[in-house]
Amino acid sequence: MGDNTESKQLAVAAGAALVVVDVQKGFEELGFWGPRNNPGADENIAALVDVWQETGRPVVFVRHDSVNPRSPLRPGQEGNDFKEYVEERRAKGAAGGGGAELLVTKSVNSAFLGSPDLGAWLTGQGAGQIVLAGIQTNMCVETTARMGGNLGYDVLVAYDATHTFDLAGPFGWRRTAEELAQASAVSLHGGGFARVLTTKEIVTAARV
Repeated sequence: MGDNTESKQLAVAAGAALVVVDVQKGFEELGFWGPRNNPGADENIAALVDVWQETGRPVVFVRHDSVNPRSPLRPGQEGNDFKEYVEERRAKGAAGGGGAELLVTKSVNSAFLGSPDLGAWLTGQGAGQIVLAGIQTNMCVETTARMGGNLGYDVLVAYDATHTFDLAGPFGWRRTAEELAQASAVSLHGGGFARVLTTKEIVTAARV
């Protein structure tokens, strides 16, 4: 993701906020969601959180509280909980193992339309740059990236720290998770909403 010139110019701000979107147990229920892509996403998400905590940068954990009565993500179900590796890192943050942290809950696609107000918190932290990771690439990650770009944030998307699922659409069309993820990345990057990069590129820049 990104050419060599862009990689050399990449800078991750000292106050850049990592926004970890919907990394919840319910997304492990493939019988509900269908086939997924990028089996290495969780490892990359964990690596990003580790670096952000190590460097004292702010981290936002976003949880989707679904209003769909069939959804594994609805409140009161185990699937609504964060995955274990995320909870472990949240506990570390709560114990003082990093910078400022925030929990945002939402029932729509954009983390900017959750509670508490993400934009207000970012302003309070002085964060003009956000890095996005999580689930699903073409749903809540993409929507948050688009809205962040519209609001004037410098948005970076860690493509390989996201994943999605196969999806059926109109006219009998069906696209694989990988096709959807690539289309999302092209729209975000090519459309100027965000810079789509690899976890390695972002981690390397964050350690500088």
